[in-house]
Amino acid sequence: MRATVVGLVTPHLLRVVDLANEAQKGVNVHWHLNDAVARSMADLSDQFNAPALVAAYVEGLENVAAQAPKAKEDYVRVLQEAAGAARRLRRD
Repeated sequence: MRATVVGLVTPHLLRVVDLANEAQKGVNVHWHLNDAVARSMADLSDQFNAPALVAAYVEGLENVAAQAPKAKEDYVRVLQEAAGAARRLRRD
């Protein structure tokens, strides 16, 4: 079986989207969000094509945040925070 960028990154994106949905319901997900992003970045950084995976992860988070309805303020905020955290971890 051949692993693709989409196949490797999608579960990590969905984890953050689930947290964003919980935040929209009023749940405090800050700690879980930081943990999810850190784990995702660590997992993706261990792959042979880490730069492409990390770039796809950050881009995916940014795209989901940009396409989200503006009425879902908490949802969008969590996605933007995740993208920012991933960008900061990428530079480290």
